Amino acid sequence: MNQHTTLTLETLQTSFLKWRNFSLNDRISIVKSIKEKLLQNKYKYAHAITTDMNKPIKQAIAEVEKCAYLCEYYIEKAPQFLQNQEISTNWQKSYVAFRPLGVLLGVMPWNFPFWQVFRFVIPNLLTGNVFVLKHASNVPLSAQALDDVFNVDTISFPIYKNLPINSSEVAQVIAHPIIKAISLTGSENAGKSVAETAGKYLKKCVLELGGSNAFIVLNDADLNYAAEKAVIARMQNAGQSCIAAKRFLVHENVYEQFTNLFKQKLEGLILGDKYDEKVTFGAMAREDLAIELQNQLEQSIAMGAKIVSGGKRNGAFFEPTLVTNISIDMPVFNEETFGPIAAIMPFKTIDDAIVLSNKSNFGLGASIFTANPEQLTNYLHLFDEGALFINEMIASDPHLPFGGIKNSGYGRELSHFAFYEFANIQTVVIQ
Repeated sequence: MNQHTTLTLETLQTSFLKWRNFSLNDRISIVKSIKEKLLQNKYKYAHAITTDMNKPIKQAIAEVEKCAYLCEYYIEKAPQFLQNQEISTNWQKSYVAFRPLGVLLGVMPWNFPFWQVFRFVIPNLLTGNVFVLKHASNVPLSAQALDDVFNVDTISFPIYKNLPINSSEVAQVIAHPIIKAISLTGSENAGKSVAETAGKYLKKCVLELGGSNAFIVLNDADLNYAAEKAVIARMQNAGQSCIAAKRFLVHENVYEQFTNLFKQKLEGLILGDKYDEKVTFGAMAREDLAIELQNQLEQSIAMGAKIVSGGKRNGAFFEPTLVTNISIDMPVFNEETFGPIAAIMPFKTIDDAIVLSNKSNFGLGASIFTANPEQLTNYLHLFDEGALFINEMIASDPHLPFGGIKNSGYGRELSHFAFYEFANIQTVVIQ
């Protein structure tokens, strides 16, 4: 480990010993300052996001605003979520308190370079932890901007530091005794590597590793509404989202009609200059990612898939693409397609749809569209997913726990659950 990294960790350990003694009200005041800085500089921060990874500026602004919304939520809820929980026992008094662990390591991805960091940092900052963050190498401007956001004038020591290291150096940081726990959002392979190292050193980690989410349309669904949601769910952020809908399962009676509606709305996306706020679809973050997606598409076509719309690549730009004639052994079905490809497949019954939905190594979420949600009551427990959204696309919201099962990882972010993943849940008994 280089000297700069060692000094950074030692500095943050000193900061932690101070920060944990701040009252919750004082920590809330700091988060308020962070929220205000976000909103005052949202166009500057959004410009950094767009420049780094080609996200249309309108979506980048929305990402920064969502981070401010998350701050607002936790400013309001932290006193409730972090209050001592009294438990009735045979002792005179007993309660559970939530104490900070220390310096936490975040390993974060490029696709939502602000949001992923904020949903990890803010609740745990309020608990009393401090942070070192290894951001993706292709979002350097966002990483610098985040350092600026968390550099609060009202405290004299750092509570967050960006760590400009290579992925190969992460294991050394995890091994360092100052690091108490790790949160990673990224690929399966990255998750396995981090989990292996964390396990070796008996350190807790939370892993959010992606998904291949099913978007299920039953025969009684409002097809126009479902198609509108389908386009957003698949094509937002150029399809580069773990919670994006990727496999579209449509009842055979409405399959053709839905496919036509989907194609029509897909071709209505507005392309153009990524800094133009009217633009709704842009290039992928890097050309190598677009090439990887192209390979998945070409392999699937060789196996019989048919392109209904799109399919062409130019550098990092990949056209919004609709593919039919899908079988379960094709890459566009059985792999995570991290880009703008929508694969549509018909089914006969709800039971068939559930089998197809579960036929994935991932388990992050699924969407189901129907005019009669009550008919799903006896089916929801059969889905191997961390979240189910009925008549809505999957979304991350501060009010709700976020995370998956199977190869989508383990642990939860957001909601009150976020406070307890990286807290010492301390039992206190008085007699």
